[in-house]
Amino acid sequence: MTELDCCDRENDIRLRIQGKDALFKLYNEFYHRYVECLKRCPIDGACIEIGSGGGFLKDIIPNVVTTDIITYKAIDLAMDASEMPFKDDSIKSFFLLNTLHHLPNAKSFFCEMVRCLKHRGRVLIIDQYRGWFSNIIYKYLHHEPYVPDASVWNFQTSGPLSGANGALCWIIFFRDRILFEKRYPSLKIVNISPNTPLRYWLSGGLKQWNLLPGSFFRTSTELDRLLSNIFPDTCSFVDVEIQKVSR
Repeated sequence: MTELDCCDRENDIRLRIQGKDALFKLYNEFYHRYVECLKRCPIDGACIEIGSGGGFLKDIIPNVVTTDIITYKAIDLAMDASEMPFKDDSIKSFFLLNTLHHLPNAKSFFCEMVRCLKHRGRVLIIDQYRGWFSNIIYKYLHHEPYVPDASVWNFQTSGPLSGANGALCWIIFFRDRILFEKRYPSLKIVNISPNTPLRYWLSGGLKQWNLLPGSFFRTSTELDRLLSNIFPDTCSFVDVEIQKVSR
């Protein structure tokens, strides 16, 4: 598992994403949700992606500051999300894709959101969701740790990518939502949207195999939307949008 934490994997990750047409389109879809979120953010301030890895958000949002705790060559800034080098009230947006569940100190991360975000600045988190299908996959077929009954948010980690609790987003924003709202009253949850039941798994994600040709992406997208609307508990991912509402 520790090879997941190697900085030399950056090109492999990027090539895997861009080499699968359906996965590349799915990442584009995720990234364009960030574009829409930016329209709801203050005009001034920096735009930060946390856990950029081998992604390509700069192709969509050129002025985004890409960051990661792993010192990948293509990122703008290497940093720890629990202790960020930004000034108070200086950031208009934070974006995280499949990153929250790798943060071993979520409480400190959200404290940093309170400190760094401008008034009415936003965070958009896209992360794993505990649905019918995904619960089985995360628990039995996925390589990352997955502990939905964890009593606390923090966890001991073996490394930035090898360490995780795949259920963390669900724990914080579903099981412990009242606790989140009590701890961080200035962080208002403005939207929670479970989504994407099947497409990521059919694409194989970052694995070598792929069951979803790009030519079927549009059809699979309509199927995912239908399942999400009728049976939201089939979803495998969730969007959580948060706004800082007070100084």
